[in-house]
Amino acid sequence: MREEERSRTYYIHTFGCQMNQADTGIISTLLRNEGYKPAAAEEDAGIILLNTCAVREHAVDRIENYLQHLQGMKKRRKDLLVGITGCIPQYQREEMFFLSPAIDFLAGPDTYRTLPSLIEQARAGARLSALDFNAAEMYEGIDQERPGSISAFVPVMRGCNNMCAFCVVPFTRGRERSHAFSTVLKEVRQLAEAGYREITLIGQNVNSYSDPETGRDFADLLAAASHAAPKTRIRFTTSHPKDISEPLLRAIAGHENICNHIHLPVQSGSTRILGLMNRGHSVEEYRGKIDLIRSIIPGVAITTDLIAGFCSETEEDHQATLKLLSDVRFDSAFMFFYSTRPGTLAARTLPDDIPEQVKKRRLQEIIDLQNEISSKLYEEAVGAVVEVLAESESKRSGQQLMGRTATNRVVVFDRAGHEPGDFLDVRITAATSATLLGTAVDN
Repeated sequence: MREEERSRTYYIHTFGCQMNQADTGIISTLLRNEGYKPAAAEEDAGIILLNTCAVREHAVDRIENYLQHLQGMKKRRKDLLVGITGCIPQYQREEMFFLSPAIDFLAGPDTYRTLPSLIEQARAGARLSALDFNAAEMYEGIDQERPGSISAFVPVMRGCNNMCAFCVVPFTRGRERSHAFSTVLKEVRQLAEAGYREITLIGQNVNSYSDPETGRDFADLLAAASHAAPKTRIRFTTSHPKDISEPLLRAIAGHENICNHIHLPVQSGSTRILGLMNRGHSVEEYRGKIDLIRSIIPGVAITTDLIAGFCSETEEDHQATLKLLSDVRFDSAFMFFYSTRPGTLAARTLPDDIPEQVKKRRLQEIIDLQNEISSKLYEEAVGAVVEVLAESESKRSGQQLMGRTATNRVVVFDRAGHEPGDFLDVRITAATSATLLGTAVDN
């Protein structure tokens, strides 16, 4: 490929959450609209973008390591441009330029429309950033490019108002603002008409959604999305415990195509620690929400997030987390040990006083218990027949497919003539702590 042609090609590496994946689709559309083309691999691209996540310290470390690789590429290819987008540049701002000489430009979550201009100026030798917050930027009218044709993410809101003490999201994505009800439903209908089999409504805290025109809430939006795409699975993530409502739960229970899975981060089983985390609820209130969910939605699966070793966490606090796990029996969990994020409330006001070896030991105990619980729950599914949406070939064999149940459990099963995108019934024959194994049931 000639240098001039390659200069108009891009490759995006996406790190982090579903919102980042959706943003990558927005970035790709914006670049395509300006005449840029996607490259099949980074080696073929004139522009490499890292669309980043700053929630965990590990995520930042990954970017730093990857920049070393890109610095080597730039030494071999003087025409290569490297841009960092997303949460990390918004969080670390211009100090990012001191992180690596490989970086040519920076763009935050509200400034993706400036990317074509940043690229052209970087090509001329400038080293620029666009990191302004823009509460009006919702990327309305941008039909995000999607990598597949089975599952799609639809953002319903951007930003977060919760200000949890450990979290950088309010500093990287700004205040909450919701997409218009009509805009979300239009996108849901278009995706269903295009043949998508599963749509996930996403946001930092979807159940605080409020239509800017009418004030209708997330329960209303979820029910309307279900009606707009009646043959398509509807999911959503992520929820905050304090905002789980009975109308929302009844909307889930009352619509067959809304998946009976709720991701409900708790972070700790200690009310004292939850207070320090500024979570806005006690453990007792969280348990009450779990009881309410299970009383309204039959067969619901609940997953969560947990942080081990938060500031001043005692062994008693840790044991309270283990007890919550034992009592609630989550299907699965994302589990981490605490790392200080500069600028957050915890970093400003609370000492990070738990030794790393203690954090790691407590985290391992949480992981071990959760794996034991997940194994037992999955074993209980053996013999059951479940509906599965086939998503892809299994990583181990093209003769098997991988899919998910409505409760978001991963199932691997013999292909038997089926293809990704098919809905089918699968009889569960075996289980691990993370995967169900089965065979298709002939109808």
